[in-house]
Amino acid sequence: MGKQLPQLTDNLKEFISNQKIFFVGTAAETGRVNVSPKGMATFYILNKQEVLWLNMTGSGNETAAHMLKDPRMTIMFCSFDKNPLILRLYGKAEVFHERDEAFGEYITHFEETAGARQIFKLNIDLVQTSCGFGVPFMEYIGERETLKVWSEQKGERGIKEYWTEKNQTSLDGLETGIFK
Repeated sequence: MGKQLPQLTDNLKEFISNQKIFFVGTAAETGRVNVSPKGMATFYILNKQEVLWLNMTGSGNETAAHMLKDPRMTIMFCSFDKNPLILRLYGKAEVFHERDEAFGEYITHFEETAGARQIFKLNIDLVQTSCGFGVPFMEYIGERETLKVWSEQKGERGIKEYWTEKNQTSLDGLETGIFK
């Protein structure tokens, strides 16, 4: 059954390393709550209380906008294979853009990927597990190449133009800070 812990354990770190998808939840003090699925090799564990995830260019930029209003973030992993488990990481997050010194340090933890937009660092204040008995079995087939190919075809200039057009404000009209 479920447990609450102050930090990641070695077993939970191993569990995370075996997952192919995670979900990020954020919200400002008002407006819409955002939950985004994330894949690819975009998650990295710094230590038992700090994790990073590389945010790729997408049609929206809700998470970045929410961080400017309220740094609360929840990251959730769930197992779709033989050993059921749901893992939630709660805490406060920071966002780093290419212009930030920390971005240059943290990007080294990830494979070079066209379209990298931000890096988020979550400072964990609570780790919670639950059974996952209601999560269905699903089979991992592979990663989609669509975003990678699209980003490579756009090139750096095209990506920045896309950010200008699609990533400067949230659904609720909040600034994302992408070009601050």
